[in-house]
Amino acid sequence: MPDQLLAWRPEFPILANTVYLISHSLGAMPRRTRDRLNEFADTWATRGIRAWEEGWWEMPVTVGNLIGKIIGAGEGEVVMHQNVSICQTIVHSCFDWNPRGPRPRNKLVTDSLNFPSNFYLFHGLERQGARLVNIESPDGLTVPLEKLLAAIDEETQLVSVSHVLFRSAFVQDLAAIAKRAHEVGALVMADLYQSTGTVPLDVRALDVDFATGGSVKWLCGGPGAGYLYVRRDLWPTLEPAATGWQAHKTPFAFEAGQMEYADDAFRFLNGTPNVPAMYSARSGYEIVNEIGVERIREKSIRQTERLIALADEAGLKLKCPRDAADRGGTVILEVPQGAEVVKRLAERDILVDHRPGAGIRIAPHFYTTDEELDIVMREIRACGEFS
Repeated sequence: MPDQLLAWRPEFPILANTVYLISHSLGAMPRRTRDRLNEFADTWATRGIRAWEEGWWEMPVTVGNLIGKIIGAGEGEVVMHQNVSICQTIVHSCFDWNPRGPRPRNKLVTDSLNFPSNFYLFHGLERQGARLVNIESPDGLTVPLEKLLAAIDEETQLVSVSHVLFRSAFVQDLAAIAKRAHEVGALVMADLYQSTGTVPLDVRALDVDFATGGSVKWLCGGPGAGYLYVRRDLWPTLEPAATGWQAHKTPFAFEAGQMEYADDAFRFLNGTPNVPAMYSARSGYEIVNEIGVERIREKSIRQTERLIALADEAGLKLKCPRDAADRGGTVILEVPQGAEVVKRLAERDILVDHRPGAGIRIAPHFYTTDEELDIVMREIRACGEFS
């Protein structure tokens, strides 16, 4: 049966001359993104200061609504920021990490395969009194759910995990993690960066309290556009210390003194928003919404299974889960001299990447042809003999 999603290939200029299998790192740019950036420039040039009241000020929420449709959030429940680090910092700043009493609620539970940037923030919280509990991976690929759940107790304030792990594409059980956290009064932050746009998810059905991610990867939205979801019923109870004037209830009153937080999700914003990045990101969100993540996932499973079969034929060791239910959109292979192999592939306009402690990461997306999978595996094999 013909691959109907290949009808989208002409929308992505780089695909005309590049085997692009690196959407887990930077998704291909949609052709219409250039039009959106021109729209930004034209608006600034012709409307000037009026652009703020004609849409710019509201963009962190109106653009966030496009993300909300993808991750199962409601209207007005997602706000846009520059990156995940800012989003995580805003959430962390809602809590008091200074230990008090015989059973202080100051634990932050995570796992050793979380993204390094998140760990930098976690270690910063230790200076405020947080106790970091880090569940080690026994194999470098997976995180034992039972050990993670056992670490979550009445002293836990926040559980912060990635939905899909960047090193191995392992899918974590967010629903089980949220259930356990809520049993003991803890909250859950889910990093969706490696799942949104390729793995179907519903933040409300999963019952996570916070979710964040970015546009660089599967969403084909480019850099500078991260997003933050906060469970609606939590809004009145959270007052971020990392804040700014856009979070104020009456920002244009320019009142000094204590912050009076907005009643809606604007309370989780801070300073002036990154308007051009939001113009840039919209096209990718629109396309993912038009296609539907369920269709993207169906193709992703078929193509990643094909890659795994080709790797087995080549005798290459798999560094990601073999079961599709446990695997995101990326296949990771252990290849001798992997970093050098990636460089040689790039010289032939075949783009994948290599990560230390993981291997060569290969990521087909909805615009990938089956022939491109054959090409990348043939070229990897041509770079050396593997056993």
